[in-house]
Amino acid sequence: MTVDEYETIRLIDLEGFNQEECAAQMNVARTTVQGIYINARKKLAESLINGKVLFIEGGEYRLCEGTGSNCYSGGCRRHRHGSGK
Repeated sequence: MTVDEYETIRLIDLEGFNQEECAAQMNVARTTVQGIYINARKKLAESLINGKVLFIEGGEYRLCEGTGSNCYSGGCRRHRHGSGK
């Protein structure tokens, strides 16, 4: 599983974002998120059902440095305010 696939699973399934919000957070088109999400769910299902080892690697990503427009607008997991997470 790529880092991008992992991030779509995290944003959509764990954080409750819809595909449009996920796309905005990842700075890609919604249709791109849809394709990434489909691939990620297939890999996750194969791991769970068939006992395949799931590796998370590759992809392009940027770690939060605690600054920027997404950091305090609720998009940043590290600095989410008032959500109890």
